[in-house]
Amino acid sequence: MERPAWAPRGIDISVPSVSRIYDYYLGGSHNFDVDREAARKAMEFMPGLPKIMKANRAFLRRAVRFAADEGITQFLDIGSGIPTFGNVHEVAQSASPGARVLYVDNDPVAVAHSEAVLEGNEDTDVVAADLRKPQEILTSSQFQRLIDQNRPVALLLVAILHFVEDEDGPYEAVAQLRDALAPGSLLVVTHASYEGIPLPPERAEGAVDVYKNIRNPLIMRSRDEIARFFEGYDMMEPGLVPMPEWRPDTALEDEDPYSYSGFAGVGRTA
Repeated sequence: MERPAWAPRGIDISVPSVSRIYDYYLGGSHNFDVDREAARKAMEFMPGLPKIMKANRAFLRRAVRFAADEGITQFLDIGSGIPTFGNVHEVAQSASPGARVLYVDNDPVAVAHSEAVLEGNEDTDVVAADLRKPQEILTSSQFQRLIDQNRPVALLLVAILHFVEDEDGPYEAVAQLRDALAPGSLLVVTHASYEGIPLPPERAEGAVDVYKNIRNPLIMRSRDEIARFFEGYDMMEPGLVPMPEWRPDTALEDEDPYSYSGFAGVGRTA
């Protein structure tokens, strides 16, 4: 397999990556044959996966605008993925010039592309780190430079928690980040679930198995299990709901049925 010029040296381009598969679903070009193959296999079971990802991105943009309207000027986006149109810093800095955005990802391709996209933007940065190790994020030089821990932060955990298995402590990681951020901070979450998918669960399990086979298990939690991530937060209206239903800016009847797969919510610390 020929290595594209944009692919960082040292990464194994024969192994699928969740962030590159996501990029493919969104119509991006920074993915390899192996990523496209895995994505197409998952879509054999769940053909609406691209619709789910696009609903996820649309929710992210609405949540960032909401945070900016609430006076938040600092954004910590963990599991940020490969930069694509309408990224957090574009939305945040358009709504609030000077807003600071720190991206975090453990995929070398995502980090490398973020560095290229962010070059020259002093109010943004990227750090190679993992949600499962919050202290690595909080003690990074990038975090220390950009984030004022005395002021509220919007913590974005969008389409990332469902890739963290229970034994890796996702609830504990979210709690550590909550406790490190100033009162008035926001938690923004989307999470996959069997609830809402317009397919029998046993068919959706076929797509889940594809992620398991590429060593990135997709953990389909229930609504109640997802709600536990918001312990210590007051839920903002309309609560934990399917992605299109969170403060929509388009008519819900125009939404694809797959867009209602999983849940989205925003909470605020006291």
